[in-house]
Amino acid sequence: MGLENCLNKKLELCRLSENGQGTDRTQQVVSRDLGFGIDWAVVEPKALAEPLLLNAVRGQDVERPPVWLMRQAGRSENVDLVVEISLQPWNVFKPDGVILFSDILTPLSGMNIPFDIIKGKGPVIFDPIATAADVDQVREFSPEGSVPYVGEALTILKKEVDNKAAVLGFVGAPFTLASYVVEGGSSKNFTKIKKLAFSQPKVLHSLLQKFATSMTKYIRYQADNGAQAVQIFDSWATELSPVDFEEFSLPYLKQIVDAVKQTHPDLPLILYASGSGGLLERLALTGVDVVSLDWTVDMAEGRKRLGHDIAVQGNVDPGVLFGSKDFITNRIHDTVTKAGKGKHILNLGHGIKVGTPEENVAHFFEVAKAIREPFESSFSVHILGYGASRKMEP
Repeated sequence: MGLENCLNKKLELCRLSENGQGTDRTQQVVSRDLGFGIDWAVVEPKALAEPLLLNAVRGQDVERPPVWLMRQAGRSENVDLVVEISLQPWNVFKPDGVILFSDILTPLSGMNIPFDIIKGKGPVIFDPIATAADVDQVREFSPEGSVPYVGEALTILKKEVDNKAAVLGFVGAPFTLASYVVEGGSSKNFTKIKKLAFSQPKVLHSLLQKFATSMTKYIRYQADNGAQAVQIFDSWATELSPVDFEEFSLPYLKQIVDAVKQTHPDLPLILYASGSGGLLERLALTGVDVVSLDWTVDMAEGRKRLGHDIAVQGNVDPGVLFGSKDFITNRIHDTVTKAGKGKHILNLGHGIKVGTPEENVAHFFEVAKAIREPFESSFSVHILGYGASRKMEP
């Protein structure tokens, strides 16, 4: 329809129809009579406020650090169940981040790597990868065709949360995914992946490249369907020495970040690697927006080593939630004080432990949300592990 009934020399609200489909939006239109016609200055309406977590990551002034807690991960292809479990912490604690209920191994089946999660044992890869021929059988991941339920769930979550918190997606990093599929599951010594790395590096690099390309697609897919930030888990990268991290993990993480930023420049990317104290400076080289620290790193030291240009997340010891409420309060304030003003998301240094008293989780959020200046920052709490349950299990 275009601009209608806009008179000169006054400010008016005009209805515009977009794309001829009758979707109206209100704009402020300034009209000036210049003597030879009308000069229109269109002022767009203000966008809806962004979630606190996103503002904190971008370095904007925030009233407090955002807070969310990592939770147990799990698998389900039932959209309603995924949404229900994802929203459990939101419905109870109202965190500043709501993370998708899923698992970092979810893409494997779509890459022609069959696996299952066995109760009491964890993930089991049926045909571990050991040769170049095995790698050739691995397909690049197509999330639209393999996991459409993930996109559907994220879309619903974004609508349900309604920008009152940030919807978070997540993926596994190439080296961590490669570790699972080469080791055949979880591992204590990582001898198989290291044997492959040190005796047949070309084979491992070929596998890592497939994972890098696939996870780039997966992050973009999650962002296109509602994820407002994505956390990358490189859980096993810290099993590598610094020099091996620079060869087998860093280049692929950087490749993912660079590729995602080309298409989604405003999407915050968070990187978490447990036990990463020896690699902090190298984690920053990936180009991510946020480095998530585990509890073995002093927050003040971590902040100093990373610099204030990058945001930090963490890093209260999950075991603290088994302490008294006063103890929990003191540790929260200690962490926020050491993180300093701005670019901090309050979280645990790892996933929440099974058996954590729910009243202590509630206290964690109450204290975190009550913080004000001089502790301007951002928090968020969540946990990832294995095992699905309809019940919230901190």
